[in-house]
Order: sequence, then structure tokens, then C-alpha cells
Amino acid sequence: MTETSNSIGAAELFTPEFGVNPYPAYARLREEAPVCPIRSPRFDSYLITRYDDARAALTDPRLTKDLYGPSGAYRKIFGENSAAINKNMLNSDPPEHTRLRRLVSQAFTPRRIEAMRPRVVHTVNRLVDAIAPAGHAELMAEFALPLPVSIICDLLGVPEEDRAAFVACTQVIRTLGTAGRSPDEDRAAVQQAQQQVHDHLSRLIRQKRDQPGDDLISALVTAKDSDGRLSERELVSTAFLLFFAGHQTTSDFIGNAVMALLSYPDQLNLLLERPEILPVAVEELLRFDGSVPVASPRVATEDVEYEGVRIPQGAIVTVVLNAANHDPRRFPDPDRLDLTRAENPHAAFGHGVHYCLGVSLARMEAAVGIDALLHRLPNLALAVAPEKVRRLPAASPFRGVLQLPVTFTPVPLTDWERLPRHRDAPPRG
Repeated sequence: MTETSNSIGAAELFTPEFGVNPYPAYARLREEAPVCPIRSPRFDSYLITRYDDARAALTDPRLTKDLYGPSGAYRKIFGENSAAINKNMLNSDPPEHTRLRRLVSQAFTPRRIEAMRPRVVHTVNRLVDAIAPAGHAELMAEFALPLPVSIICDLLGVPEEDRAAFVACTQVIRTLGTAGRSPDEDRAAVQQAQQQVHDHLSRLIRQKRDQPGDDLISALVTAKDSDGRLSERELVSTAFLLFFAGHQTTSDFIGNAVMALLSYPDQLNLLLERPEILPVAVEELLRFDGSVPVASPRVATEDVEYEGVRIPQGAIVTVVLNAANHDPRRFPDPDRLDLTRAENPHAAFGHGVHYCLGVSLARMEAAVGIDALLHRLPNLALAVAPEKVRRLPAASPFRGVLQLPVTFTPVPLTDWERLPRHRDAPPRG
């Protein structure tokens, strides 16, 4: 067992080039330092980059998700008030995680999610209707963000008048490091946004308790098992997790998927010619450039060893999902986008007990949304050179574009009724 003394710093890894295309750096790490200590702008950590190691680490009981426990890692990173919205099933271990996930699963049922399909189709078509006649759009602001925001707010029961405030707060958290602020100013801005989200959700939960509806927050308020109901703090934190994860990762993924397709016109044309491969194509797009490049951090509760490297007790461990998804040991020719890739056990949604609960909804929104964009916006293309597309900073825990300007052949307003609709849409009228 060895403890590596060399580490890679921000100047070597978190460069502008890395933000645009991190995969060459991931390949170097997989081969030269598959378990590597890293000094990052957010926190020091050990990066795990190989596929088999990633899956093992994601289920390793020696790596705790309770970053508000003895290590206090999240309090150091995000401040004392962050526990009010982050102490949820994502940041907990069994048996607490098991209890929280069981209660949430009572409300987050496959039947409830599948019942959202008509709403997803309606929202997709409404958003495309609004941009199709123009011949140009900024897809993140006009499609990729409002689609999942609308759906998760409908699902949770967030009133229309509150949605803009919720999104504004979460965008502060997502775009950490992009506003030209100092680290201390960034931390203060995030803490303020967290407090605002907490206050909004607390008020909404009180309203649902007094006047329950047919929505997920109302269902969470009444969910109960042998261990009781969710506490007030658990309700707020769980609602925040579902809201944030339920829109941000899907929004970023739609942007990444469109970027990938526009960068590989042969694959875009293949999908246009063979729409029946859409489900397989979505899985490949998830593998190729996922919106969650790293799993949420873990802390070693004892000394652990991976690839002969000793990770000391108390160290933060980061599993790099996007690096694992490009491991040639598991995926032949991993840097090639292949929308017909049959065997594709990617880790974009994680692995083990923390496997993404909202996977069905995310896949549905992405599939319906991408299908509509490709078939209803003829000759879709980037409006700027690829290197001009603004991205989240290299050190962000998310991977996505800030803006995605595109052009396409416009359909005149007089031809609006003849615009093709998504195949699942009901007839107009």
C-alpha cells in the first residue's frame, strides 16, 4: 500500500481548455494516476477515474456520504446554513438514507412519473412553437431550462408566481465561479441563495400542509412509514434536492446533447433517419458527455486503498463519472459518439443505493425534447463557432453550457398549424 505524494493542482487541470474538453485530461489521469490527490478551487480531494474503481467506490461502505457528520466537509465548503437544505438522502448513509429514500419513493412513483408524459409533450411543443418561426434561439434560456423547470414545478406543486424566484436562487448555486466574484463573495452569494430557497420552501410546505393538493410536496408531507414521517428539516431539504436535481441536471444534459449532435452531423443525420433508435441514442449521449461529471463527494471513514494508493481516513473522495464513462477498459472506442452503441452500462446516473431516483423523468424529458428539436427545427446549427459557446467553469460540479445560440430554417407564422408535432402529442383543438 502506498500513499502518493504527488498531486495535480488547479493550474494543471482546471484550465479553460479543460472546461471545454476535459476528456484528454481524464484519459491521462486514468493511465498515469487513476487515484489522484487533487488541489481544486473548491476543496482538496482524491479523484477516482477508472470505471471499475468508480463502481466499487460508489458502493464502498467505508466512504460515507454524510458530509455533515464528523468531517464537517460541507459546512466548511458551503457554510453553516447549508445543512438546512442539503441534509437529505443524497448526503446520508443507510439506515438514514434507506428511510428517507423509502419515504420519498412512496410519492415519487413510476405511475406518477409516467402520468407526466402528456404534460412533458405539451410543454415541449409549446416551447418549440414559440421559437420555430424565428429561425434562431438561445436554446438554454428558451428551451433547455424552462422545460425541466416547468415539469418539476408541476410535479412538486410550485405555483407559477414562485417559480422565477426559485430558479434565480438555484442559478446562483449552479453558476458558482462565473460572475467574477472572489471566493468569499461566491460563498456569501451561495449562502444567501440557500437561505432564500429554504424560506420559499418552508412557506410552500406550510401551505401544502394546510391545503394539500395532488402534487409531490403534498404527498411528501403525508408520507409515513414505521419510523414516522419526514421531519420539517427533511421535508425542506428533500424538496430542494428534488427541485434542484429535477431541473438543473436535465437542462444541462439537453444542452450537452445538442452540442454533441451538432458536433457530429453524421450521428445527427442518423438519428433523423432512424428515430426508432432514440432511446439508445439518449443513453449514448448520457455516456458521452453527462451533465454530472463527478458524483457528490464522499469521505473516507478509515484508510482505504484503490489501485495501490492509500486514501487516508478523513480525506474527501470524488468519483469522476465522466472519466469512468470514457474508460476504454469498459467502452470500446470511448471517445467516439455512437448512437447505436448497444451495450452501454454508463454511470451517468450513479450506481448503488444512491442511483438517481428521477432517472425515468430525466430520460423522458430528454428524449421528447431532443426528438422535437431535431424534427421541428430544420437545419439546426450553432450560431457561433463551437469555441465561442460559453460553458460552466472547469471547476464546477456540473458540466453544461451557459448559452447555446442556434439557427435553423424558420417556419412562417402563416404555416404555424402545419408545423410537425411531436409524435406523442394529441391533435390540436
